[in-house]
Amino acid sequence: MPCSAPAATSSNAITVDHPLVGHWLASIRDKSTSLYEFRYAMHHVGRLLMVEAAKCIPTRAHDVETPLEVTTEQVVGNDQKVWLCPILRAGLALSDAALEVLPMASVYHLGLYRDEATLKPVTYYENLPEKLPNPLPLTFLLDPMLATGGSAIAAIERLESVGLSPKQIIFVCIIASPEGVAAVKTAYPDVAIITASVDRQLNENGYILPGLGDAGDRMFGTTGE
Repeated sequence: MPCSAPAATSSNAITVDHPLVGHWLASIRDKSTSLYEFRYAMHHVGRLLMVEAAKCIPTRAHDVETPLEVTTEQVVGNDQKVWLCPILRAGLALSDAALEVLPMASVYHLGLYRDEATLKPVTYYENLPEKLPNPLPLTFLLDPMLATGGSAIAAIERLESVGLSPKQIIFVCIIASPEGVAAVKTAYPDVAIITASVDRQLNENGYILPGLGDAGDRMFGTTGE
């Protein structure tokens, strides 16, 4: 189910070109941004990304009677199920913003962390259902950062294992690396990637440059400062 969002394309990712996205992204990147301001900016940029990502949702014609006449508008179909799937823990930073845009969505969680020695993802929690609804849900996979792509690929593998098609998965992140985008697109070319920025590169420790540091630590105030 391809996205029809009229946005810029960079390295096979859809980058959202909007002045407010750039404004809040600058605040998120700034190392001097306070915890409160960081959370505030993350919420706003996340909401803008989700509005763009939601263009993937199919619609149907619906007649509406205004005070003057009947008109036809496009609405989300009642039978279209929508899932939000934040990758714990950093993905929680996008959950509230995503629910503001898609309040009808069900929320499932995948717990992954990156082994700092191998840079490989390790699964520690999931609550995916054993039986999928019919029709199959459109699923928004949420994680602020797409670095090496390992966690994203592992999460997509888990969603695929319970019966979802990669065509029904949209990966939403705030910042991506070219390496991460390439890794996901090589493994799953049908998964749409929507982001605020595809940055320059990864460093030797697997962090995005220029990036914003560790999104989870900055979001949850666990930087140790």
